[in-house]
Amino acid sequence: MMDSRVNSWVDPARRIGADLHLDLSESSGPGGRRAALTRALRDAVRSGRLAPGTRLPPYRSLAADLGVARNTVADAYAELVAEGWLSARQGSGTRVAERAEPLRRAERVPRKAPPRARGPRHDLRQGTPDASAFPRAAWLTSCRRALQQAPNEVFGPGDPAGRIELREALTEYLARARGVRTEPDRIVICSGFAHALRLLFGQDRSGGGGVLRGPLAVEAYGLGFHRELLAAAGVRTVPLPLDEDGARVDRLARERAVLLTPAHQFPTGGPLHPERRAAVIDWARARGGVVLEDDYDGEFRYDRKPVGAVQGLDPERVIFIGSVSKSLSPALRLGWMVLPERYVGDVLAAKGEREAWVSVLDQLSLADFIVSGAYDRHVRRMRQRYRSRRDRLVAALAEHAPHVEVTGVAAGLHAVLRLPPGTERSTVKAATWQGVALDGLAEFRHPDATEEDTPARDGIVVGCATPSEHAYGAALEALCGVLPPAEEPTPGE
Repeated sequence: MMDSRVNSWVDPARRIGADLHLDLSESSGPGGRRAALTRALRDAVRSGRLAPGTRLPPYRSLAADLGVARNTVADAYAELVAEGWLSARQGSGTRVAERAEPLRRAERVPRKAPPRARGPRHDLRQGTPDASAFPRAAWLTSCRRALQQAPNEVFGPGDPAGRIELREALTEYLARARGVRTEPDRIVICSGFAHALRLLFGQDRSGGGGVLRGPLAVEAYGLGFHRELLAAAGVRTVPLPLDEDGARVDRLARERAVLLTPAHQFPTGGPLHPERRAAVIDWARARGGVVLEDDYDGEFRYDRKPVGAVQGLDPERVIFIGSVSKSLSPALRLGWMVLPERYVGDVLAAKGEREAWVSVLDQLSLADFIVSGAYDRHVRRMRQRYRSRRDRLVAALAEHAPHVEVTGVAAGLHAVLRLPPGTERSTVKAATWQGVALDGLAEFRHPDATEEDTPARDGIVVGCATPSEHAYGAALEALCGVLPPAEEPTPGE
């Protein structure tokens, strides 16, 4: 009886100190017991176990309850007062601050994973290489070697032009493989072709106009994404007619620049005729204009020797743009611009003082990949694989759909299948229903292209590289199953 009466008159703060249930098991961590006590008190306030306004025990009482030194408690209280978790006033002790609202936990509702988009069973879209063929072991070797040999300054602020090791490697490689004439100081590393367009036509860091201005002549068939990017930058694009010899550069007029895919016209296929290559250089010299050369599919030629870059005809009139998005992987985000000398400073100014787009370590790895010869070996291996796939596509069509003409297959990672008039839309729709992803040719046509200059033709663009090796056969079978039948002959013919 005596014990219960005594306990009923114990200071409430003393009883709180005995019942705080503070866990100091982490006292061996950073800061020792004081830090552990600070964390425990902070967690008690944050969780709501110690409500705003609650008076805490005096230093001596809590120290006795926990078996710690009085100064340990005093220091922990002082730190939490400084942080705003506790408040201390002369004569009223230490209390939980009124603003220390506990975290309100919403009623737990089981979270459902967002539904995963159901991808196509057979992906024959253009524009991507076989992801399963990425040279992981060889790339890892180059990564390790580049990291081991990297000087300390690599880990500081980057050069907006890109690492000198990569620019030197590209100078040698592009001269040997593509006939490009340049020097390391004229190469600027970027994250791909789209990034190059943004640097050339977007606003610079001061808010001024881009390095180049429109109007820009483009081929009547090309990537709509690039046209949209240019339109967003306020650049008007003017379609150039196409025929079997490539872009009709004789139709260039008052444009300030022209964008071409001379190695392999995208998506219709075929190189730019030699006479037109010379003619576009003559136009640039006479007009003071510039040619933007998209080196699309430059590495993947199958039936004849590679076509050299237009840039080699006049390095001061051509901006040569390339990347590893087709030869290695678009995930690397590595590309380059080979610039006339007069544009280098403006492009670097547009890019900014710090390299914010391309990892320096990836640049060093690619430089080693090129210099070691691994890049050449990989391109040769993939050229053989993609040629084999091209041949399988042509053979499958010859057997199951001989009425469908295949074009643009002398190079690149895709083919154009010419369809009977009026069947493109229904064929793309049928392919979608059957789980076959591909693109209609009309999607790539410039909206201002005229029927008179470039007659529209029904067709589909089929990527030969996207499926993995084991899935390619089934993809071809599914493709042949959605193609329109041959036209019935007219009676009497």
